Amino acid sequence: MPAAPQIQQTGKFSVFDRPGVKQHARTTGGRLTTASAGKIDQAEGVHIGGAFTPEPKPAFTAHRESVWDAAAARRAAQPAPEKKPITITLPDGNTKEGVAFETSPLTIALGISKQLAGRMCCARVTYASNVQITSVAINQFDEDDEPQGDVDKALLWDLARPLEGDCTLELLDFQSPEGKMVFWHSAAHLLGAALEQKYGAKLSIGPPVEGGFYYDAYMGQSSVSDKEFKELQQMVTKMCNAKHKFERLALTKEELLEMFSYNPFKTAIIQSKVPDGSMTTAYRSGPIIDLCMGPHVPDSGRVKAFEVLRASSAYWLGKAENDALQRVYGVAFPDKKEMTKWKKFQQEAAKRDHRKVGAAQKLFFFDALSPGSAFMEPHGARIYTGLISFIRDQYWLREYTEVVTPNVYNFDLWHTSGHALHYKDDMFCFEVEGQEFGMKPMNCPGHCLMFKHDVRSWRDLPMRYADFGVLHRNELSGALTGLTRVRRFQQDDGHIFCRDDQIEEEVKGALEFMKYVYGIFGMGYKLELSTRPKKALGDIALWNRAEAALASAMDDFAGKGGWRVNPGDGAFYGPKIDIKVTDALDRVHQCATIQLDFQLPIRFDLKYRGGDDSTEEKRPIIIHRAMLGSVERMMAVLTEHWGGKWPFWISPRQVIVVPVGPSHIEYAKKVRAQIRAARFYVDCDDSGHTLPKKIRNAQLSQYNFILVVGDNEIAENAVAVRTRANTVEGTMPVADFIARCVELRDTKAKDPPPPDVPEPVKGKGGGKKK
Repeated sequence: MPAAPQIQQTGKFSVFDRPGVKQHARTTGGRLTTASAGKIDQAEGVHIGGAFTPEPKPAFTAHRESVWDAAAARRAAQPAPEKKPITITLPDGNTKEGVAFETSPLTIALGISKQLAGRMCCARVTYASNVQITSVAINQFDEDDEPQGDVDKALLWDLARPLEGDCTLELLDFQSPEGKMVFWHSAAHLLGAALEQKYGAKLSIGPPVEGGFYYDAYMGQSSVSDKEFKELQQMVTKMCNAKHKFERLALTKEELLEMFSYNPFKTAIIQSKVPDGSMTTAYRSGPIIDLCMGPHVPDSGRVKAFEVLRASSAYWLGKAENDALQRVYGVAFPDKKEMTKWKKFQQEAAKRDHRKVGAAQKLFFFDALSPGSAFMEPHGARIYTGLISFIRDQYWLREYTEVVTPNVYNFDLWHTSGHALHYKDDMFCFEVEGQEFGMKPMNCPGHCLMFKHDVRSWRDLPMRYADFGVLHRNELSGALTGLTRVRRFQQDDGHIFCRDDQIEEEVKGALEFMKYVYGIFGMGYKLELSTRPKKALGDIALWNRAEAALASAMDDFAGKGGWRVNPGDGAFYGPKIDIKVTDALDRVHQCATIQLDFQLPIRFDLKYRGGDDSTEEKRPIIIHRAMLGSVERMMAVLTEHWGGKWPFWISPRQVIVVPVGPSHIEYAKKVRAQIRAARFYVDCDDSGHTLPKKIRNAQLSQYNFILVVGDNEIAENAVAVRTRANTVEGTMPVADFIARCVELRDTKAKDPPPPDVPEPVKGKGGGKKK
């Protein structure tokens, strides 16, 4: 049987992220964190933290430094590597001459400009194929915790770390995703140092995450109070002002175990992740020495603004049965102006938080009796089903075939697909008549069964299956977050079964589909092609053809230079296109995805006949694609993107009719009935509130149109139109207003533009009561 799938981080399968936090995918080599929930060899429920007594400026730091100094001396006594001339190629094609194991990226940056060097966070280095990196013996783990072999793709590199051979070099600042993550990772170390110095905390992991970083620390029964944030910030600021260098040192497993003997969490990581007889790295900056793969900024002085955000409880390895930890979040910037800008951004983001908007607009709620499963209230269901209908309409135009597949499968299916080996812990499993079953967490294996159910010919391809089936994933309770991380959800899941000569056209079709969807949403996007990884399965020639087809499709779609390559970052089963969309707050989301899969057709032995007169059987290729991804998550993204101000076509509150007084209620209800008959969401406010109060309530409820009706409107069979922005558009016949609503719905207009009507005449069109 072919090797089982390895878990990949993608937009479609975002549940494969580490429990409790969205980690950034490494698109350019170099591990950013040592977070490894679920991978440490420890029995559940066994507490390893032990007794804890707060100890400011703890004694273990002196022991740690003595082990570091001794190890550093041993490394320095080893024969120095050969220092020979090397050529360093910059992104613009210019070259710089240097010396191996002497010239660093920082040397190159300083040679260009001191100001440039001061802005950079790290470097991206791609070595020539003939260069053997001496530090490969140091375990630069991939996400699946296996050491890298020969360097064959870009690596993130410390600015101060000497280069080791001919290479291409790109300097990365805070504005780049990689530079930002490295900067925040360095700031996390400084936060860890403050936690150690103030409490004597035993640190576990401290990764950069979306929007900042955190550090998990064991403090027994103690906790971090928000009243202590200021002191922690002051301690970090003092370290920043001291400009402590981030020093990198390779250490043996034995040296590491001695260095961190006081910390059971670090020793558990070392024992499980560092193979016997091998080495890995640690970093020192001022008072902290931490087990870490790096890279880091050159010194702590690069951090100009730092703030502790909040503290909460967490669990070692994400398991509630294990030791309780304190998780302290922070954010940092290389410029104080960036911090000011970030705070303003946070205020706006808080207003738009989908959980807050969802509660205010009565869209959805959660209940402890079904954790992680949203209850869509009537108005929320309108949005939810509206998104599905939007995609379903496109399925018809783009010739997808919608199918319905079971929710529950015998586990033999998941053994065939390979998910049983790597994904069982995230599934809901149960026994039926002595056999194991599981609720489906994804649709692709079921679609493989459908393809295999009948004899297929080359003429049948491409076959485009679409499925809105309900999926369940057994997320840890601590990882559940509003609609963005749930246990029950639906996807606009699609699988295209095609021939290899059809890949390019099908991918272009999926890209055009994506462009249309996010154009309607008013969101920008960037495309990245992730190519064959080191552990790819399948024929290299097929990989090469597939990558060429994807590249050609992306050139046709976006133009040459309109996308970028992530070398070696494809899934093990095929290359993929990562689609990063940007919302109104300039935040990046990975929702849509297009992935090629060579392996599921092999695992399920899928075949089609290769010609009319041929008995030759060939293997199809599967294209996994989703436009929205999870409907729940997309609903959250759009809530925050639009700030709860829904465009008319998807709005759960499109129109409200407001009678001026009791004598106009009957006409208001008649108008409501006419509009509802045209299949629009319309209400009538027949309450006893004053007219201004009714209008204000409607605006706060985000009705797109407020139709005021009084004597004038009754006489003219018309309505006086206002928008939620309090724009008075004037009076128009009911039939004309309905026609306008139809146009807004059918064109998916982003915001209702005012019609071309004359200014209202004083005394008319305002619903004035005679």
